[in-house]
Amino acid sequence: MRKAWIHALVLVSVAGLAACSPGGGSPTPSPSATSASASPTATPSPDTETTVPAPAPPPSSAPATSSPGKGNAELAIMIKPSESEPALNYTLVCKDGVPAKESSHPSAAAACTALKDNPAVLSPAPRRTDQACTQQYGGPQEATVTGIVDDSPVDTSFARRDGCEIGLWNAAKDILGSAGGVS
Repeated sequence: MRKAWIHALVLVSVAGLAACSPGGGSPTPSPSATSASASPTATPSPDTETTVPAPAPPPSSAPATSSPGKGNAELAIMIKPSESEPALNYTLVCKDGVPAKESSHPSAAAACTALKDNPAVLSPAPRRTDQACTQQYGGPQEATVTGIVDDSPVDTSFARRDGCEIGLWNAAKDILGSAGGVS
């Protein structure tokens, strides 16, 4: 009886493996065994190596995140390096991507260029609830930016509490400037 069960188990296993293999258990011919007169439009098996590149993925429906702007801005930027340090306040005024005289930003030219190149950097999309972020701490720095960029209001905050927030901070680093050892 035991021997019959073992034979049955082996037969079921072999049948299962045959069903999982390409061609339903029949051996797949090697590329050298296939006919040279095969149709060029025939679809190769998934395991066949080809020299034709894969088709391009379909266009994304996501909006472009970095399109050039006019480079006009009037911003108040507050950087809080840490709890124990006083906040640093800057004014950034840009006209056509060039800083105006009233700007007090330490790197006004770089900040105006960054805003002209990508005005959306100060309007990040809301964080998805299912978005995974690395749990790393980038420092106590916090920043608040308010004002207008290319006739659009801006009121956003930045921090460095996890990987997602660090990424947003780094994307806006030219505008936020250097504070508290962060560049």
